Amino acid sequence: MAPVAQPALAPRIWQVGALCRAIADSLEARFNPVAVRGEVSGLSRPSSGHLYFSLKDAQGQIRCAMFRRAATLLEFVPREGEMVEVWGRLGVYEARGDLQLIVETMTRAGQGALFEQFLRLKARLEAEGLFDEGRKRVPRALPRGIGLVTSPGAAALHDVVTALRRRARHVPVVLAPAAVQGAGAPAELIRALESLYRLAGEGAIDTILLVRGGGSIEDLWAFNDEQLARAIVRSPVPLVSGVGHETDFTIADFCADVRAPTPTAAAELAARPREDWLADLQAMHERLHRIVQRRVDHAQLRLDQAGSRLGRPLARLSAQQMLLDRCGHRLHHAMHLRLERDGARLQSVQQRIKSALRLRLDLGAQLLDRQRLRMELLDPRLVLRRGYALLSDEAGHPVTSVGQTHPGQQLRAALADGEVDLTVRPPSLL
Repeated sequence: MAPVAQPALAPRIWQVGALCRAIADSLEARFNPVAVRGEVSGLSRPSSGHLYFSLKDAQGQIRCAMFRRAATLLEFVPREGEMVEVWGRLGVYEARGDLQLIVETMTRAGQGALFEQFLRLKARLEAEGLFDEGRKRVPRALPRGIGLVTSPGAAALHDVVTALRRRARHVPVVLAPAAVQGAGAPAELIRALESLYRLAGEGAIDTILLVRGGGSIEDLWAFNDEQLARAIVRSPVPLVSGVGHETDFTIADFCADVRAPTPTAAAELAARPREDWLADLQAMHERLHRIVQRRVDHAQLRLDQAGSRLGRPLARLSAQQMLLDRCGHRLHHAMHLRLERDGARLQSVQQRIKSALRLRLDLGAQLLDRQRLRMELLDPRLVLRRGYALLSDEAGHPVTSVGQTHPGQQLRAALADGEVDLTVRPPSLL
């Protein structure tokens, strides 16, 4: 009997999604995070803000996705065919089973070390507060003068001067020349700024522009100098930076009071157009004219109203004279009535006073008569007529007691019809 063949061990059967997740886990454990250099290909920028592209070289390519959060932090705009270096994480897009790289950061190829140095300096200066929005100032809309720091041979100088001549030719511009590229550029830029700071202290300028045209990160590296950053922060007046193109960012941009995307935009931010000021003046003139006209119209209306109330002066005066006459007659009549009333009251008071005086006089006469009768009754002469006498000594003192006399004493006796002198004799003995 022939031997029975044993079936071979069957391989594990995967679900498609589970296999994709297993592959993704293997990639995560083996490669991530990963840095890749390649050429941008098939770049797509949908309205969502994400970036979709492939990185390729002569041997292969890999699909990439950069989500909006990371894309907004880019310091440049990627272009088709540009060599870049990216950092991110490998994964599997399970819906299609595609291998893809989720990009977190991106720099132009060859600039990775400089970019990392830029990020470290940016983080340190930001921690020190050099980028704080609270210390930043807004340039004056009507500057007395503008200081300009750039290279005399740079295209940025022509762009700025052209923009200022077009917008505010009345504002003087002071150029402080300096190299904007190379090893010695930061020191020259600082010296140029310091010279403008002295002019600002004298009141000659009140806005400073620091500008140069676009270029690679190496070309713009002078504006990532730490000492230049600290010099910018020391500016006594608002400082506007316009370095590179709109997608270029430097440390100088973060330290400046205002960051402009281009040198021309920096000039436009530093001075409001002359036409705008003239338009404002015309608007103010028209507004003042309307206000004055309204006040004149209002005053004319009040004058007309007053004139209508006043009418003809002679008629008004005649009416007032008639009113005055009536008031005079009424006052005269009222005073006459008052005098008559007061006269009648006075006569009544006089009559009452006369009656009261007459009564008091009668009563006084009666009282006087009674008093006179009483006095007459008390008259000592009446007593003397009844045979009595009033004795007094030589000094005129009345003698009312025998004890006041002595023999031989001279006395005077007052009788009813005269006086007689008397001599006191001793009492006779019976």
